[in-house]
Amino acid sequence: MKIVLLGYMGVGKTLIGKQLSEVLGCNFIDLDAYIEEKEGKSVFEIFETRGEIYFRKQEHIYLNAILSSEKKIILAVGGGTPCYTGNISSITNENILSFYLQLSPNKLAERLFLEKENRPLIKNILTLEKLTEFIGIHLFERQYFYTQASHTIATHNLPARKVVERIVEYLY
Repeated sequence: MKIVLLGYMGVGKTLIGKQLSEVLGCNFIDLDAYIEEKEGKSVFEIFETRGEIYFRKQEHIYLNAILSSEKKIILAVGGGTPCYTGNISSITNENILSFYLQLSPNKLAERLFLEKENRPLIKNILTLEKLTEFIGIHLFERQYFYTQASHTIATHNLPARKVVERIVEYLY
């Protein structure tokens, strides 16, 4: 069994993935953390020193390596992962169960504004209003990819454990 969690940055993919892995007894992998380990640099540093194109190429390679393994895993991918280099085809493979974790631009902006310095794509956005607008546009652009997931879960006002329960309900 392979489960992939996708959605915009800040939606809670890592938190939910960790909790889900405990419930299901599977390994959890956060793709960004995996890339950081393999590259010996943070995602932020990779963007700064090598650029987004390099990062997206490496992301594609590591994603496919993880998904082609025989191990049972829960994988949280980066917000942009499904949108580049045909990654959505790998994520929506018939042997993979994927979940789009959906949250409104307003809620995402509230969560992300406080930690934007660690997020290369939003670090230079100065106001909450501008961040909300940026996220709204990004979500619109990425919707085509996100909605190809096997299932969509609206996470607004749901604690992580409830989202985990909903995912488990889909499995059994």
